[in-house]
This record gives sequence, C-alpha cells and structure tokens, in this order.
Amino acid sequence: MEFEAVIGLEVHAQLLTNSKAFCSCTTKFGSEPNSHTCPICQGMPGSLPVFNKTALEYTVLMAIACNCQINGVSRFARKNYYYPDLPKNYQISQYELPVAEHGWIDVDTSSGIKRIGITRIHMEEDAGKLIHDEHKPISYVDLNRTGVPLIEIVSEPDIKTTEEATAYLKSLRSILVYLGICDGNMEEGSFRCDANVSIRPKGQTSLGTKTELKNMNSFKNVQKGLQYEIERHTEVLRDGGSIVQETRLFDPSTGATVSMRSKEQAHDYRYFPDPDLLPLKVESDLIEKMKLALPELPRQKRDRFVRDLGIPEYDAGVLTAERSLAQFFEDTVTIFPNPKSVSNWIMTEFMRAAKGQDPGTISSPVTPANLAKLLSMIEEGTISGKIGKTVFDEMWVSGKSPDQIVREKGLVQVSDVSELTDVIKKILTENPGEVSRYLAGKTQLLAFFVGQTMRATRGKANPQVVNEILLAELNKLID
Repeated sequence: MEFEAVIGLEVHAQLLTNSKAFCSCTTKFGSEPNSHTCPICQGMPGSLPVFNKTALEYTVLMAIACNCQINGVSRFARKNYYYPDLPKNYQISQYELPVAEHGWIDVDTSSGIKRIGITRIHMEEDAGKLIHDEHKPISYVDLNRTGVPLIEIVSEPDIKTTEEATAYLKSLRSILVYLGICDGNMEEGSFRCDANVSIRPKGQTSLGTKTELKNMNSFKNVQKGLQYEIERHTEVLRDGGSIVQETRLFDPSTGATVSMRSKEQAHDYRYFPDPDLLPLKVESDLIEKMKLALPELPRQKRDRFVRDLGIPEYDAGVLTAERSLAQFFEDTVTIFPNPKSVSNWIMTEFMRAAKGQDPGTISSPVTPANLAKLLSMIEEGTISGKIGKTVFDEMWVSGKSPDQIVREKGLVQVSDVSELTDVIKKILTENPGEVSRYLAGKTQLLAFFVGQTMRATRGKANPQVVNEILLAELNKLID
C-alpha cells in the first residue's frame, strides 16, 4: 500500500517591537536573565495588562502579505496550563476570534508553484525559557522572553512533502523579514516551527492520526524531523500497528524523534476570554494604513529582477532570499548598471567571503559603491578578473577601496603591446619543444603559453591582449 504524508505547520514569529505585548519591558535579546521583567509579565496579583498597539499593526501587515481575511473584531483568550516558565499559569493568546483567517502564499517547489493555505494568524505572548544545567539535575528559569509579542501562523494541511514544508517555511520567513517585523533568527528562537504530521493511503480523503513535532530550530532539522516521522508512521502502519496521537521531540544528535507527552486537545487548555482585556477592534483605517506600508515582497522583487534587469530566475531567487542581500545588489546595480556581472560577483565572491554568517544579518566591509568601483576597474581593463578576486579578498579584510589596494600593491593590469610582446617572445624562445608541438597541430598548448605569460607578469597581463600577441607570434613561426 502506498502512503502519502499530510503536514500542517504552526509557525511562531517574535515581533520586533521595542516593548513586550502587555507591558513596557524591553524585548532586547541576550541580557542578563530575569533583568527585563516587571509585575505584569511576572504575573503578580493585581497587575493589569496594557496592549501594545504596534504588535497589532505588525500582525495586520503580515495578514495582508499572506492574503488573509482580517476580522473586524478579535478577542484575547487565556490558554491555561502549568509550566515553570509560565509565571501566570496561563498564556494570553487568541482562540475563537483571531485577527486574521483564510489566507494563502505561493511557494516554489521542484514540481512548480504550489499554493498553501493559511488557516489563521493570531496574536499571543511568548513564554519564558528554561535553561538546563549540563552537570546537575537542575533547571533555571529566565523570564526575559515572557510576554514578548508573537504571531502564530497556522497552515492548512496542504503540505505533502518535506521539500514543500521547507519551501513554505523559507517563504514565510522571507516575508516576515522583508516586512521588518521579525528578524527570522531560528537559533535565537525568534522564528520557531511546530509540525503536525500524519500519513494516509494514497487516494484517501480522511486524515490519519497525527503527531506533533517540536524542537526543530533550523530548516534542515525541520526536514529531517518530518522525514523521520513520516518513515516511522509508515513502518508502524505496515506492521499492523496504530499511531498514538502525541507530542514528540526531534533530537538533532540522533536524527530521531522521541515521545514527549500525549497530545493535548483545545479543551485541555480551558480557553476562555481574558477578563482583563477588551475585544480588539481592527479599524478599516488601520488596514488601509498597513496596505500603504506594505513593501515589495520577495516574490514580487524576484519577478522584477528577472523582468526588468534580465537576470536568470535562479540568480533572482538567491538574491531575493534575504532582504539585505537584495538591497546590496540593487544599490550596486544603480552605480554599475550591469546586473548579470553584479549578480555573478555577489553569488560567488561575496557569498564565499560571507560564508558562516547569518544570511539575514551579513556584516559586509565591502560597500555597494566599492564593489561597483571594482567591477568598473575590471571592465575598463585596469585590472584583470583574476586580480579582481584578489583585490576583493583584501577589500573584505581591510575595508579599503579597490583603487587604493591596486595602487598600494601595484596591481594595475599590463596592456602595453610592446612590453607583453617582449615577454612572449622570451617565453617562446625558452620553450622550443612546446612551440614545435603547437606548430605540429597541438593547438591546446596555447593555454600553456598564456599561463607562462601570466606567471611571468605575476597575473597582471591583460589576457585578451596576451592571446592576440601569442597567436600573432606563433603564426609568424608557421609562415
């Protein structure tokens, strides 16, 4: 029997507001534990939440970007459960009346564009963080993250493969980063994903028993965790067993999932409207304001790069994956209007130099103006492309301009015909055997002579001029 997977993803994105969802504590990451707390986010008796309006604006902006229907009225609810990092013993979330519903985004897969539905986008506050001691059976609680505003984006069960799941997550992350409402950092937990996965016989419309996967803090781990769980479900069913509905943790060190707890249902959380918060009314004026604030999104920018700048779709996809990279490309093209050349350098030399950095926050010592200057120097023949790569590496280390580096290191390209002719004649005289074989028909030896010339000039010879002189001198010998 052939099975197919059915996957739904729940994405939590921390919003880039200056203060928390219901108090004035800062959302700054990386501070001393429990240094950004107050009676409200600590859940002290008598403290009352005050709603952060910017969080609503960001939520509406994401809803518009995801083609959602925005509800005129939504309501905050209390999601009740006990855990050490939840000081109130409930989380302020939304249940029956979310901010937005019934949206979709298109994602690129190997089989073409696929539209994935979005069930809802709702607001909630984050919980704290448990830090486990590596040497003792002790855990510590850091409440700095408690109360940081989140949006939860719940997909329809439209995803069938791990490839589609990864493409969907990357698309969501790109949209959030382009909007400037989330930094998308999975390692720091500001972009997190839980997955619901089940399998069913191909052709069957009813859903199988699902399991929920947690602890997947990278795109690669999401793909690995889902693949493991799909294979586990398939093996259990083929052996005549049944799937237990539960929450499981993915262990990156083993590539396997382990049981965490039985899967909760909505009634387990005893949702009820939060009595301290009034219903949330989303005015039409706010929606129109956010529509006007909507920037060019990744897919739109990619299509424009292909249509208006004439670069291949693959290049455009790489360049628009991160907003900062797309901006760097556009700024460079504005100064040096050769999009394909700029694209090639960013996708090779630039990305090589930036390897290991977070793609969303690349710190580049090379400015668009200096990259444009370097490419102009290559195009004008001041330096060769090979020397250009050396100059770029020095620019990345020192932050200096390319003309300064070329001047200091004496790297100006040699294009003087008389000077290069003398060098080439000497090389031909010193290599009579190779000359004889070339004249006998082994024309591929031309590359040998070019290499010797470049070596003699320490890579500074103009390759085009070298080829022209070599062919002329070798043809004289044939005559």
